[in-house]
Amino acid sequence: MGRIILAGGSGFIGQLLTHHFTSQGNEVIVLTRTPGKGQSAAKHVYWDAKNLGEWVQYLEQADVLINLTGKSVNCRYHARNKREIIASRVNATLVLGQALRQLKSPPKLWINAASATIYRHALDRPQDELTGEQGAGFSVEVCQQWENTFFSQQLPGIRKVALRIAIVLAKEGGVMPYYLNLARFGLGGRQGNGLQCFSWIHAQDLVGSIDFLIQHEELEGVFNLSSPKPVPNHHFMRAVRDGLKVPFGLRATKWMLELGALVLGTETELLLKSRWVVPTRLQKAGYRFQVGSVEEAVRLCVS
Repeated sequence: MGRIILAGGSGFIGQLLTHHFTSQGNEVIVLTRTPGKGQSAAKHVYWDAKNLGEWVQYLEQADVLINLTGKSVNCRYHARNKREIIASRVNATLVLGQALRQLKSPPKLWINAASATIYRHALDRPQDELTGEQGAGFSVEVCQQWENTFFSQQLPGIRKVALRIAIVLAKEGGVMPYYLNLARFGLGGRQGNGLQCFSWIHAQDLVGSIDFLIQHEELEGVFNLSSPKPVPNHHFMRAVRDGLKVPFGLRATKWMLELGALVLGTETELLLKSRWVVPTRLQKAGYRFQVGSVEEAVRLCVS
């Protein structure tokens, strides 16, 4: 049993981790702007993710700090949203570092969320922590500023781990209900040319790999949290159709996706960028993935 702090932990991933850690008997403190929203076994404490406050006291003698804070990137990338996406991540990371520096007994481990989209659009080879190439554009800039802010915090004695998280597949939420609904309405065909790589991780392995990183005190730095078996978009969409026993799905061309993204207030990059990401460091450290294929992941999401 221990105390785990989830900063920005009221979202989808935070809820998965809250359920997992509380079921193990841990004390979980969720730092959130909306402490009265939702019910769970965790204690919800208000913070604004920008300034020091009463929330700092909960970090004293905590075992692990996990920061998940950040405005959703599922929006249009106009100037205001761009500023808020970057500021939400950078400000939260800065104030957490400031809080940790004033504690007498800080957590021994600080895990900060990051994103697998930091890598370039890749159709030629997989991208990992050792030889992967970072891309260009706004989404990559967000990742770079986020990680740079995290690793610039000088905190002797605190182990730091950044999680480059791929798309999380889970029955409980995230993107999976969106894909399932597309397939149910006959729209579950390939998106664009369907060749772009779809890097994913099932919720079981998201939680399992974070557990693994907590337990292995020799591990620090950047880790890709993604399945070692990414697939092309057309393969993933076929797995979704098969999981629902839907015989066909209409293809969405690039112009159709651009029109739909405009109507829905999002960006086509979330669907069309080829993310070919593999978890080399996790596997070398000895982590064994529980969900072996995207077909199995989809079955777990629809069962």
